[in-house]
Amino acid sequence: MTISVHIHGAAGTVTGSCFRLVTPHGELLVDCGMFQGPKSLRALNYRSFPFEVTGIGAVLLTHAHIDHTGLFPKLVLAGFRGRAWTTAATRDLLHWLLPDAGAIQENDVERLNRRNARRVEAEVTAIYTKADAEASLQLLHPIAYDRWFKPIPGVRARMRNAGHILGSAFIELEVDADPAPIRLVFSGDLGPLEKALQPDPTAPAPADIALVESTYGDRVRKRLTEAERRAILGRELAEGLKAGGNVIVPVFAVERTQEILDDIAALKRAGAFASVPVFLDSPLAGRTTEVFHRHHGSLERSEDGHPFSTGDFRLTETIEQSKAIGRLHGGAVVLAGSGMCDAGRVKHHLKDHLWRHDSTVLFVGYQAPGTLGALVRSGLKQVRIHGEEVRVKARIRTIESYSGHADRDELVNWARPLLAGRTTVILVHGEADSIAGLADALVTAGLPRDRVAVPSLDQSFDLVQRDGRWTAVATTAGAEAPRLPPEEVSARRDWHNDYAQILLDLRGALQTAPDDRSRRRLLQEMRRVIDAVNGGR
Repeated sequence: MTISVHIHGAAGTVTGSCFRLVTPHGELLVDCGMFQGPKSLRALNYRSFPFEVTGIGAVLLTHAHIDHTGLFPKLVLAGFRGRAWTTAATRDLLHWLLPDAGAIQENDVERLNRRNARRVEAEVTAIYTKADAEASLQLLHPIAYDRWFKPIPGVRARMRNAGHILGSAFIELEVDADPAPIRLVFSGDLGPLEKALQPDPTAPAPADIALVESTYGDRVRKRLTEAERRAILGRELAEGLKAGGNVIVPVFAVERTQEILDDIAALKRAGAFASVPVFLDSPLAGRTTEVFHRHHGSLERSEDGHPFSTGDFRLTETIEQSKAIGRLHGGAVVLAGSGMCDAGRVKHHLKDHLWRHDSTVLFVGYQAPGTLGALVRSGLKQVRIHGEEVRVKARIRTIESYSGHADRDELVNWARPLLAGRTTVILVHGEADSIAGLADALVTAGLPRDRVAVPSLDQSFDLVQRDGRWTAVATTAGAEAPRLPPEEVSARRDWHNDYAQILLDLRGALQTAPDDRSRRRLLQEMRRVIDAVNGGR
């Protein structure tokens, strides 16, 4: 009897969550997410799945974030016809998130094809369309927390509260095996303690194999009370407005938007920013906020009443309304998606405001390496947005207190029921430093070093019994080459980023050169290098 786990995403990187469990009873997926970050990594979203889709009997989705669910419509297009199990809140969020992802792809492809037509380059097609995403929603099947169910024969599963976002879950699985069932845990994304809107994560039951996220596995954050967190936000907003320009806050449509709105509403009730307009320039965030209203009973709040119901909030639906915000050059707070600045309306706001010394860009969430948000946050003086060069003169600020992920100590404490047993832990959802930091912390907490595994993309593990216990053994038998080498998966920048930077640096060097003779000499040197490369082919 062969049982195996295959790591098809979130290996050496945070995004692209997709894990395949192969059992004698059938196959299932835990998550089916999009890769985010440098273009080389995002290119994996367009490639075929590295497995036979029609062999998948069920999908279990831990939560609604696109890096965990964004390729589910593609899976359905490729032939998946089973059920996709998740919580009711996640299903309701995906009702908006997946069609929006399809619409973004259609718009991006339309813009790219116009550019390709001018360059006489081949057309590209979207991974899936809005209509494709809407059709895939029919396969979503809600299940309550803590209730055991059978996604495929011979396998039991239950969703447990992960405390990450509304509806988020980690998943416990039992696979019928001889002489005893094998128990697995898939952590999904785990929230921190005392998160703004979510209860603390539930502790897992002991297990044989656990896939554990490590996004912030190498750091410990300062613990803040609700009042302290709001005070930090209030101070950053006040300083940004005092500088004279607008405050642009890139936000994710789910959870981060609602947390920020809730805290701004509390600040306004306390008398701060009473007359300051707050724009929510994201139709998607507006719709997902309605899902939070619907499920407000599951939120953990210190105040009575519906969340997000107070404050001078202005939701912009149309593109014309969004453009009108761009004509305001001071005295407003603008929350806009996407959170990593790689899509959505926030890119237009950054084009309008990054070059203004009196504007402020306030980051309140994780920025994956290679994304526009990460490049701006890193301190670059120029970036390219929609093919245009934009100087960065705005105030760039960051608040860490809104993280949706547990830190190192919180991850170790959550995992203690696993450490007390004979669990093999497979570390996923992290960059190299984060994974190494969490691995060391788990070993210090009592987990033997040989029971910590760090997978690479598309790596497989056979689950075998040794000395009366289950363990994960990395295998290359029958494995194909990974879709992307490990060094490219974990790269903070790829050649696309370097190319954009070269263009910016070249333009700057030409502008600052003392005379035309110097400019020609620089261009001749560039030509010499290009000709040498072409001549060597």
